[in-house]
Amino acid sequence: MTIPTPTSNGAAGLGGGAIPGLPDEATLARLAGEFFAALPGAPEGQRALPLLQGEGRGEDGVLRTAPSPSLDPIPHPASPLKGEERLGPGVPEAYAAALPRVSLPQPPVAAPAFVPGSAHYFQGEASPHLAAAPLPEAENRVAAQSFGLPGEAELHGFLADIARERAPVPESPAAAHGGSFYFLDSLESPGRAPEAGPTARPPFDVNAIRRDFPILAERVNGKPLVWFDNAATTHKPQAVLDRLAWFYAHENSNIHRAAHELAARATDAYEAARQKVARFLGAASASEIVFVRGATEAINLVAKTWGAQNIGPGDEIVVSLLEHHANIVPWQQLAADKGARIRVIPVDDSGQILLDEYRKLLNDRTKLVAVTQVSNALGTVTPVREIVELAHRAGAKALVDGAQAVSHLRVNVQALDADFYVFSGHKVFAPTGIGVVYGRKELLEAMPPWQGGGNMIADVTFERTLYQPAPNKFEAGTGNIADAVGLGAAIDYVERLGLENIARYEHGLLAYATHGLSRIPGVRLVGTARDKASVASFVLDGYRTEEVGKALNEEGIAVRSGHHCAQPILRRFGLEATVRPSFAFYNTCEEVDKLVEVVRRLARGKGRGLG
Repeated sequence: MTIPTPTSNGAAGLGGGAIPGLPDEATLARLAGEFFAALPGAPEGQRALPLLQGEGRGEDGVLRTAPSPSLDPIPHPASPLKGEERLGPGVPEAYAAALPRVSLPQPPVAAPAFVPGSAHYFQGEASPHLAAAPLPEAENRVAAQSFGLPGEAELHGFLADIARERAPVPESPAAAHGGSFYFLDSLESPGRAPEAGPTARPPFDVNAIRRDFPILAERVNGKPLVWFDNAATTHKPQAVLDRLAWFYAHENSNIHRAAHELAARATDAYEAARQKVARFLGAASASEIVFVRGATEAINLVAKTWGAQNIGPGDEIVVSLLEHHANIVPWQQLAADKGARIRVIPVDDSGQILLDEYRKLLNDRTKLVAVTQVSNALGTVTPVREIVELAHRAGAKALVDGAQAVSHLRVNVQALDADFYVFSGHKVFAPTGIGVVYGRKELLEAMPPWQGGGNMIADVTFERTLYQPAPNKFEAGTGNIADAVGLGAAIDYVERLGLENIARYEHGLLAYATHGLSRIPGVRLVGTARDKASVASFVLDGYRTEEVGKALNEEGIAVRSGHHCAQPILRRFGLEATVRPSFAFYNTCEEVDKLVEVVRRLARGKGRGLG
């Protein structure tokens, strides 16, 4: 092997000479071998590894390698140690300068306490160890960093082309389909100056982010996977996968009810996730956060506890035409059981709620208003703050379905003044089977338990049962502990990227896709509200939605085709189904181009005969 040698300007070169004052190559190789032989776990008598990757020469001068020592599954950063710490006691610092830095194997972790310098940012979360060793900000979340916005030049380029093409006609492409997208207007303004100074956009590197999602390397029908089904479920970053693996390898236990170490670790991790959700939603307290299986179970919980307790004959429940079936059916069941009535807020031709019509529905019989913040079928962002305020003026409570909102928008339940807010973890890059009910503390305390069993009780006799305070009284039995912890890791990841950065990038993608699809003859965009999240539902003349979905799948592109569990809103537009591409921050303009090209090919008639 070669040893770096000084060059004329003092920099290390790559020649084969020796460094003045240091031992020769053979001595250095021997020292390195002795160092690696002393590592924990090295088999006795095994020839040690000189330098990196087992490189070294034997006495006969032949280059040989030896087996690598076992390393952690997640590499730890190289330790910036001094010479004696790196090579052993008594070895001069000068020797260390001639050797590369290495990542040393780590001993088994005996407890979940955070160890400064550990690659596992989640170790010790919510544990008393943090008081003594605060988590450094640089290691408090996932490893993903902010970089430069990829595709930004392309976005501005195509939008400039749009502006030139439309100079004589002020109408936007969205207007031609029944609406005016605010994000197209803002990006298309010909005289819009670039942002600078403190208001400039933070950099954002989608290519670096994509490397955090292993499934994006999958191939479908021999083509790279393009995941445009994010409104159905989102993929999981490596940080979430690692957190789940760590939980099951080091913390797995039931929570709250044992005095042993693993129960303490699991309880710390579970309650830390609750605290993260409370911060994520802007709740006043972690005791306002109840873990459930998803948004559907969350709405059912409210319907069967608060609803059963507070809704009676003649009372009215107001929902919007935009709702997912999960925010319709539980209220229908409750109304049928109690003799109450469901009233529906209509929408305009763009798919936005008609606030004036909503005002007319409110009266002294209105007990609950339950609305989505973002439509899963159309992407419409509803004016929930005004909806909640008007509900409160009428003396009603308000529930907001945030399943489609939390991955795209900054949410603050106190600013919204919502009484209840629900969402599913799998919509925000967390595992399936975990969801959240936020409820005002005074409401949760007054509500009866939903299910009975362990974990939610304070004392049980055959004569009576005393319940735990909220949120525990709503979490009967063994909960989905690991996936709650995974949800906490997903929230860490999203917050590290920044929801404002995510929203900007996704709106750029939506503008790009809206422009591309709107220029294809026969495409009808469905849902053209001015305020939208990243959903681009459409239908194509001459094709069933499943035919379009099949053609896209053949190119590795995943979209949802069907009614999206939102039949009432599609029927408002005279449809039973749409094709629904939905975007996330790991999607790219190049992927949108592939989608548009397939739809354009179908529109030209080259795809007829599918299905």
